[in-house]
Amino acid sequence: MSSNQAPGRAILEALAYSDIFNYPLRLDELTRYLPVHLNGSDLPAALTRLDGQVGYRDGYYFLAGRQEIVSIRRRREAPSRRALRSALFYGRVLSVLPFIRMVAVTGSLAVLNCEQTSDLDFMLVAKPGRVWTARAFALAFNRLTRLFGHTLCPNLIISENALEWPLHDLYSARELCQMILVSGEQVYARLIAANRWVDSLLPNARSNDFIIPEGGSGNNSVGRKIVTTLKAIFELPLRGALGDRFESWEMKRKIARLSQQAGYGVETVFNAEVCQGNFHHHRAWAREFFEKRLSQLNIESPLPAGEGQGEVA
Repeated sequence: MSSNQAPGRAILEALAYSDIFNYPLRLDELTRYLPVHLNGSDLPAALTRLDGQVGYRDGYYFLAGRQEIVSIRRRREAPSRRALRSALFYGRVLSVLPFIRMVAVTGSLAVLNCEQTSDLDFMLVAKPGRVWTARAFALAFNRLTRLFGHTLCPNLIISENALEWPLHDLYSARELCQMILVSGEQVYARLIAANRWVDSLLPNARSNDFIIPEGGSGNNSVGRKIVTTLKAIFELPLRGALGDRFESWEMKRKIARLSQQAGYGVETVFNAEVCQGNFHHHRAWAREFFEKRLSQLNIESPLPAGEGQGEVA
């Protein structure tokens, strides 16, 4: 998006994208997700010029006529906070499992906007050559968490060698900026550095880099040493040839099974470096409804033709 884009249009675009998720924005959030660089102090004046196009209620901004989404966001927030506490706890356990190098909470839970709070979405980064082994351990742990009413959904697992998103689009940019890091600060720093293209789409959204949520890994050096020791012990039997054979076997059998699932091939990627199971086509859905919102506002879509198509990581 052009840096010369009018602030009014930028505001409407940011609100339109969030509107498809029934998610009104506070002033700081609106600033964060603007597609142009704009100081927060300049935003109120720009909003004033949009009278009749932007609504305001109880600290939240939204497209005019959509005030009901304020109640939706408020209704979702309390149960989402409870689910997030569980996700942070489970995420710290995931971080101890073999070959998992970074854990982050993603999706609607990361912004406390869950309608269904029993499914907890995660992104995992794994040691190169052990993506499918890491996934196997995560899903084994999921068997236990389901007994407590929570389903862990590691919808994206990538190798440390595949940190850059190959598709540079708004959907991926928002996902990257909204995720909540649970563990793996150094890998997270590399992830952010590998995806600096996000700055061109969301130039105000990088202020929260490296913030660890309360109860996260933080600067607890003793905790990190314990985790490192436990991981080394757990990984030892699968470091060599035995681990290579298990990884290859697990990858082949799981890809064969996943390739038969409805929705395969549009927004799914399964290979040695990436396991992404977006069978529900969230990217295409988000693009379609975003463009509908913009059309209703008489705004030409800023998305390039074909965005949201093909393989992504």
